[in-house]
Amino acid sequence: MSEGVRGAALVAATITTGLIAGLLYAYACSVMIGLSRTDDRTFVDVMQRINVAIVNGWFLISFFGALVFTAAAAVLHLHGDGRPVLPWIVAALVLYVAALVITIGVNIPLNNALAAAGDPDRIADLAAVRERFEATWVRWNIARAVASTAGLGCLTWALVLYGRLGPP
Repeated sequence: MSEGVRGAALVAATITTGLIAGLLYAYACSVMIGLSRTDDRTFVDVMQRINVAIVNGWFLISFFGALVFTAAAAVLHLHGDGRPVLPWIVAALVLYVAALVITIGVNIPLNNALAAAGDPDRIADLAAVRERFEATWVRWNIARAVASTAGLGCLTWALVLYGRLGPP
C-alpha cells in the first residue's frame, strides 16, 4: 500500500470533514441566530430558499466526501504502520456517521416539512410553521455541529500521529 494514498485519504477526510463542520458551525453561530431575529415570513422564505440552494455539487462533494474519505482512510490504515492512527480515524467516522444520522433523521425531514408548507405568501399560519421547525432544527444542528467538529478533531490528531510515524 502506498503511503501517499494513505496520507491523501486522511488529508481528504480531514478537509471534507472540516468543511462540513465549519458549515454546521456557521449555521449554529450566525445564520440561525440572524434568522431568529426576523419575522415569520422572512424566516420561512429564507430557510426554504437555503434548503434548495444547498443541494449542489460543491456541498454534496464535501457532505458525502467526508464519509467516503474517512471510511477509505480507515480501511487503508487497517494494517501495518497505520494501526496507531486507526482508532482516531474510526472515532472520526463514528462521529461523522452520528452527524449524518441526525441530518437524515431530523434536519432533512424538518426541511421537507417546511418545503411542503408551500409558498410563504400562501401559508395561513406562518408562526405555527416556524414553531414546528425552528427550535428543533437549531437544537439538532448544534448536535451535528458538535459531532462533526469532534470528528474533525479526531482526524486532526490522526494526521499528527501519521506525521510522527515518518516514512516507511
